[in-house]
Amino acid sequence: MTGKHVVRFEPVGIEIEVAEDQTILRAAAEQGVMLMHGCKEGQCASCKSFVLDGEDIELDRYSTFALPEYEQDEGYTLLCRAHAYEDLTIELLNYDEEMIRSGLPIQERVAEVVAVNAVTHDLRHLVLRLTEPGELKFFPGQYVDIAVPGSEHTRSFSMANTNSRETGQLEFVIKVYPGGVFSEFLDQRLSVGDRLDLTGPFGVFTLRDNPDARLVFLGGGAGLAPILALLRTMAERGIDRPATFYYGARTQRDLCFVDELRELERTLPRFRFVPALSEDRWDGETGLITDVVARLEPDLKGADAYVCGPPPMVEAAIPLLERLGIATKHIYYDKFTTTGDAGDSEVLEAGSR
Repeated sequence: MTGKHVVRFEPVGIEIEVAEDQTILRAAAEQGVMLMHGCKEGQCASCKSFVLDGEDIELDRYSTFALPEYEQDEGYTLLCRAHAYEDLTIELLNYDEEMIRSGLPIQERVAEVVAVNAVTHDLRHLVLRLTEPGELKFFPGQYVDIAVPGSEHTRSFSMANTNSRETGQLEFVIKVYPGGVFSEFLDQRLSVGDRLDLTGPFGVFTLRDNPDARLVFLGGGAGLAPILALLRTMAERGIDRPATFYYGARTQRDLCFVDELRELERTLPRFRFVPALSEDRWDGETGLITDVVARLEPDLKGADAYVCGPPPMVEAAIPLLERLGIATKHIYYDKFTTTGDAGDSEVLEAGSR
């Protein structure tokens, strides 16, 4: 029989019970405690924490880029890889207390494919309908793990919709990669009526309650999905904050959901959508999206920023936003990248700086 141990998180004073065959992060998520995390695979360091009390911890395989050996020797650990074999006290290094206490427990669901549509040459709009129970509780901006049929793999994709209560549906925007374990299956074999197993929600890329702060969204590729969820939430809830969505693409054929985003400009009086193309000439903005932001935004002091897309874009955007005056703790990000040898676009790293 698997033993269980108490893990206490400081400085928030929250305790959970963790079975030895669970990681600490997984146990917390199942109990509705939303700790900062990203990849869940020991690669991104978003869940890195410090062990204040207790020593009997075993780590599943992880990247030494996320946790160098010298840091482990000093007492640091990765909650997504850590198994507790005695009671522990953990100091959280990267956390949002309001977010921690607002968490939803992990749910397992089965969903039926309603539609798979090409919205660009390499982006697919996947719509699923949940079977009984026909609802998955999540916060807009979060993601789920989708099991790849016929394999032991899962891939993580952010929902583009705001909730599943009324329609029972989930929407995703997924980039297709040659050889991608899930995306190739999606593009070549998945059909309307097929069923998929889902687990979630995960992620902390959710809209914080900061009504006096301007919002700046930066996205690229499939990073559109969670940002679209946040914008749709603002429209549904009547959140009238100044907001700009900067979306970077290579050419006009890489743009999608433009009509809806223009409609959101009419629904949200203080919202602007600013797409930019890096490889096409047109009557809109041109250049890398970070260059466009630097040109159009001389001062962003006091703003909140949400950044989602491929790692190079995210890594370029974060220091730019800091230079423009956004407080480090108010920059929230998701990195979408390929996974392993057979790449699929998924959430690899998430958090706030």
